[in-house]
Amino acid sequence: MENKNALAALAALAQESRLAVFRLLIEAGPGGMSPGQISEKLGMPPSSLSFHLKELTHAELIAPTQNGRYLIYAAHMATMQALIGFLTENCCGGNPCGPDAVPPPAPTRL
Repeated sequence: MENKNALAALAALAQESRLAVFRLLIEAGPGGMSPGQISEKLGMPPSSLSFHLKELTHAELIAPTQNGRYLIYAAHMATMQALIGFLTENCCGGNPCGPDAVPPPAPTRL
């Protein structure tokens, strides 16, 4: 992932309603949800939801698919994974890290 794509994704997620929509679609999985379902679940007016769906789609965090007369939105997992990879690419400077990592030995005093 390039810097500009990461910035677009992070900017899209840096808003409470869009973050809620994205997290809901992550929870929904590949089957996604219709705008009506999202609006009902989050208690968000359709006009506001439309704006947020557009911003998340533009950042390639979600993708709409046509299902008959309806649009179904689903989280774009590849973009999410690429963003996570981008953010953790150089984690801990190549040293082991995370909950199972052994901390480096404390410096000894002379």
